[in-house]
Amino acid sequence: MPVPPTWTLPDLPPAARWSVAVRDAGSGAVLAAAEPDQLQLTASLGKLFLLVEVAARLAEGTLDPAEPLTWTDDEHVADSGVWYRMDTRTLGVRDLGVLVGAFSDNLATNVLLRRVGLTAVQARAVALGCTRSALLDRVRVHRTRDDPPTLSVGTARELSAVLQALQAGTVVSPAVSAQVLGWLAANADLSMVAAAFDLDPLAHGEPDRGVALVNKTGTISTARGDVGVVSGPDATLAYAVLATWPEHVDARDEVLAAMRAVGRQLRVAVGG
Repeated sequence: MPVPPTWTLPDLPPAARWSVAVRDAGSGAVLAAAEPDQLQLTASLGKLFLLVEVAARLAEGTLDPAEPLTWTDDEHVADSGVWYRMDTRTLGVRDLGVLVGAFSDNLATNVLLRRVGLTAVQARAVALGCTRSALLDRVRVHRTRDDPPTLSVGTARELSAVLQALQAGTVVSPAVSAQVLGWLAANADLSMVAAAFDLDPLAHGEPDRGVALVNKTGTISTARGDVGVVSGPDATLAYAVLATWPEHVDARDEVLAAMRAVGRQLRVAVGG
């Protein structure tokens, strides 16, 4: 079944501000969009740029995959991840990439970011064509007036293009793209768009019923974001679905339902 040239997206609840883009992963053509250039709070999605920078340095040999890195008390964040629950305070670079890809590990993020530098990660995002999407800071338990107001921001147009480029093997190089996709393939959060595929959240690195998925999610109290690539017998699609809502509004149930509705459309289009 060929992918339709345009889609009508499901109703997106007005309680949230949306930015959505779905691309054909081969051509990069946008098949469906809703406010794709709307700048959104993207929570952990900005960690994508960190993973690309780390993967690029591993590929060029300027970073040792086994280099031991130890977290400091100032970097400690006791949420979103598993390292803070572990006894060891030291892990290798590549293992930290696994933790960020699989569990969006905040502590691993902070340690890797200290190692490669925020400036380099932001420059990498620009090199990928992202003029508005960026990682703004490390993860913090509390933010002061002197800190960036949020972890990351982004648009669906830019983030879907990054995922499409990863799938095409053109993010830095085929080897770098494959490394980042390998880390993302372990992502355990299938609660948003990816929920529509009914995959095992802890084991979906290989195709299941003909469908293969890699994705990265972002969650804060006022935003949800899911970006990824899903492949099936009929199509391979890159997507970015971002929602942000005001602090005084509880839009979570509506937003997640709408994200899963987009996922169901993707499921029909890719087949399997």
